[in-house]
Amino acid sequence: MAGKRTRYGADFKAKVALEAIRGELTTSQLATKHGVHQTMIHDWKRMAIAGLASIFDGKGVEKEVAREGEVEKLHAKIGQLLVERDFLAKASGR
Repeated sequence: MAGKRTRYGADFKAKVALEAIRGELTTSQLATKHGVHQTMIHDWKRMAIAGLASIFDGKGVEKEVAREGEVEKLHAKIGQLLVERDFLAKASGR
């Protein structure tokens, strides 16, 4: 039976990617140090470098605001669906 997959947080990924970008240790040494596969470190490093431009162009902030608006809409929809479910449950006699 295979082990459960580990999910790494954004802080951990950023820390490892930053260490990889600095180049003080090899990827193999970083993999051993942090207990992750070398491929993951390469992917995180590539994603970090690709995401650097979005920090300075201000589009990251706009995406965050758009996500917050969408989350609010989804919460409202969930509330509406809960009210409808409760109403229908009462109407059907459950």
